[in-house]
Amino acid sequence: MSAHGQQPAVPISVTICGDGGCGKSSITLRLVRSQWTSDYDPTIEDSYSVTRRIDGTSYHLSLTDTAGQEEYRGMWAASNLGADAFLMVYDITSRESLNALQYFDDLIDMESETRLDNAARARRAGLNPVLANTGTASGSKTVPPVKIVAGNKCDLQESRHVPAAVGLDWARRRGCGFMETSARLEVNVEETFALIVRRVVERRRLAEMGVLDNTEMNARGMTKPLTPLPAGSETEKRGPALKGETHVRRGQGGFWKKLRCW
Repeated sequence: MSAHGQQPAVPISVTICGDGGCGKSSITLRLVRSQWTSDYDPTIEDSYSVTRRIDGTSYHLSLTDTAGQEEYRGMWAASNLGADAFLMVYDITSRESLNALQYFDDLIDMESETRLDNAARARRAGLNPVLANTGTASGSKTVPPVKIVAGNKCDLQESRHVPAAVGLDWARRRGCGFMETSARLEVNVEETFALIVRRVVERRRLAEMGVLDNTEMNARGMTKPLTPLPAGSETEKRGPALKGETHVRRGQGGFWKKLRCW
């Protein structure tokens, strides 16, 4: 408890991955600093932290922005795989960037299997898997990670090569949540991380109940297809007041459709 009697922020770690140039750093900096730049500077690895209040609870997000270039992927540390959630980003103007996510998804699925094995050992030892979920490195956690796919650059509709339905289908087949985002126009950035927080909280709650397999998220998401919002609606222009403030989107035109997550 803090000096003012408030609960401390709940820690959640997120690793952001995807092909080079898909906008991982732009999404991260838009969330953390409300900044966007068109300059592309390849990232090897950067770490950030930010606090958000979601559904009445404060969360401390530790974000790791990882390298996307193939030559740097071998540098992924065990700590990157120890995250509570993974945001896998692709560029809607590049089908290759969506295909590149398979590499990261395979790594995350192997990590999920390791955590399920850890949870089974914890149970055999008479421990609560959630209480045993104290490690930060790969191989020490017990709750499987959450996976969210983000199709970034949705403001570039005229250059789109990956239809939203294709991205959604890719995500569904791999048990991932799905969003389309634009770091440039600040579309669905806050909403994506709010989705991550809610799914991590739900995953932890289910783990306490003894449900540790990833399939429960798949079943819940399969019946909720993307639904376009009316053009010019208030929710299209504004994000949720996660920090207690209200802000207006930069993009106010109707040339793109905001899509609900599932």
